[in-house]
Amino acid sequence: MLSEHDVPELFAYRSAYREPADFDTFWKGTLAETRAGQEATLQLTEVATGLETVDVFDAVLPGFGGHPVRAWLRMPRRRGGPLPAVVQFHGYGSGRGAPIDDLLWASAGYAHLLVDARGQGGAWAGGGATPDPVGSGPAHPGFLTRGVEDKDTYVYRRVFTDAVRAVDALRARTDLIDPERVAVVGPSQGGGIALAVAGLVPDLAAAHFQSPFLCDIRHATRLTSAEPYAEIVGYLAARRDRVEQTFGTLGYFDGLAFARRANAPAWFSAGLRDEVCPAVTAIAAYHAYAGQKELRLWEFNGHDAGGPEDLAIALGAFGALLKTSSHPLVQPSPAPTASSRKKEQ
Repeated sequence: MLSEHDVPELFAYRSAYREPADFDTFWKGTLAETRAGQEATLQLTEVATGLETVDVFDAVLPGFGGHPVRAWLRMPRRRGGPLPAVVQFHGYGSGRGAPIDDLLWASAGYAHLLVDARGQGGAWAGGGATPDPVGSGPAHPGFLTRGVEDKDTYVYRRVFTDAVRAVDALRARTDLIDPERVAVVGPSQGGGIALAVAGLVPDLAAAHFQSPFLCDIRHATRLTSAEPYAEIVGYLAARRDRVEQTFGTLGYFDGLAFARRANAPAWFSAGLRDEVCPAVTAIAAYHAYAGQKELRLWEFNGHDAGGPEDLAIALGAFGALLKTSSHPLVQPSPAPTASSRKKEQ
């Protein structure tokens, strides 16, 4: 099991991942086609919740292919004008949950859009409400290999595009939010989606990635036998002749490529005992990240990383960036060491 004494070696790691030569062409074409097909709109229906300080709206927006994507928009009831906004993406297999879940960001004064990942929401955390009308070829149980035969049919092409369109749609509601003060956040799969959005939307105000999934994907499959990466292993165990084809597709969806294109001030976190998304894959994404960045590693935690401590860090950081007119610089963290990390704690 890893400990803080392994941190210098982990921090020295640099991924062997190489992005496809046409990565930018692929994603620019995908987003241009989607944006040309339908205007970004956010349809809102207020939901009765019994809450006294937060308003909740059932939100619908057009995603990839114009398919409807559901979300919750939560806002502080007392608001005097356009608000800073946080767009959140959820963990693997869950969904947007119930209207009264996840009240943190609205309680802190932000417009908070929690977006479904299409086709998911049947596993835990209250479920989702967004189907995926697109089918796929043979896949391992789960979502990770659906449509992986080709980059054009892969499920995360639709999921990442939906996520970008969610930011587009929220920004269009200038009656509610300030489009220049929008951040993206998420844990696990949500962190991977947020990282993709940060690389595809060039002018976000801030980002937080907690135990991000879908980073340094091929290396991750060599390090862990845990789900969801085990889905790739199981798929290729039955399709031995498709290894390079499969990782060729996944190369278009690896968080390291998006990190190289992201410029929003960002906070990363990872647990050294994470067996779902090994900490070294988050470190690889941190190194690749082009914008100002900080990284917090938690020695005794797994996939939960810093849990509420991470949220407290994000609240403080976002408050400085999104609730003032000045945008202070975030200095990159040096390689964590035992002494420096104890000082931080």
